[in-house]
Amino acid sequence: MRLGVLDVGSNTVHLLVVDAHPGARPLPAHSHKAELRLAQLLDEDGAIGTEGVDRLIATVQDALQAAEDKGVEDLLPFATSAVREATNADEVLARVQAATGVELHVLTGTEEARLTFLAARRWYGWSAGKLLVLDIGGGSLEIGFGLDEQPDAAVSLPLGAGRLTAAWLPGDPPGADATRALRRHVRAQIARTISEFTRLGAPDHVVATSKTFKQLARIAGAARSTDGIYAQRELKRESLEAWVPRLAAMTSAQRAELPGVSEGRASQLLAGALVAEATMDLFGVETLEVCPWALREGVILRRLDHMGSTTP
Repeated sequence: MRLGVLDVGSNTVHLLVVDAHPGARPLPAHSHKAELRLAQLLDEDGAIGTEGVDRLIATVQDALQAAEDKGVEDLLPFATSAVREATNADEVLARVQAATGVELHVLTGTEEARLTFLAARRWYGWSAGKLLVLDIGGGSLEIGFGLDEQPDAAVSLPLGAGRLTAAWLPGDPPGADATRALRRHVRAQIARTISEFTRLGAPDHVVATSKTFKQLARIAGAARSTDGIYAQRELKRESLEAWVPRLAAMTSAQRAELPGVSEGRASQLLAGALVAEATMDLFGVETLEVCPWALREGVILRRLDHMGSTTP
């Protein structure tokens, strides 16, 4: 059947259409996305304003039309940290449902980490052993660790690249003091969670998902997106550490000229790099592999598992 996953994230609203059946890998058929940057539309009280909600409704309506055009039979709509943490989340969800008929399921941070972990586990299989999975979104950082399909430890931290850029990095490029202050903040937040994972032993394989890690790996020399999803892409901490001061000295326009960096994400790349560097350093990771599957695929896989369990 043809499934659609509607992901209302902190940066983008992304519809992923796949052909999927229980027991088979989902095959991408269509991708429709719009940069909405909900995380940056929050007002001083932490609410998504009327203009932001109107734009969200219009974007969801566009995605619904795309889903209909592509023959989607079942739509799986969900929202992540930007909606989850908005002080008027209930109002936003009600307005979206009233205007579009779409009932967005708001994932908790732990659910995000668990579903992303599931996607990575299915991609690499059991032979990967203990997996440490890292994901930097627009609003949060998810970390999962474990041997099975459900992680033994999973956390979500408010360390998304978009959120941190808006709150900590004014200026283009930001000043050295602001960058240093953000570096301290990020490391202190991550350090509080380290013991939850280190007590479980060392990982056999470390992987990362998300656009941020893909862009960082690309500027550090990894394969291009046109080389396909099966090309192995790695990010070494040594390379990342060399890039961080260079990114800090660049304007957003200069970052957008780097290979694999989109104009819309360029302003957030420094914050994402600081989070990635801190995570790799504090977890003692020298090299990680970029996983093509992430949260959206995890949502699809969970749906397929449910379909399989109810099939006579």
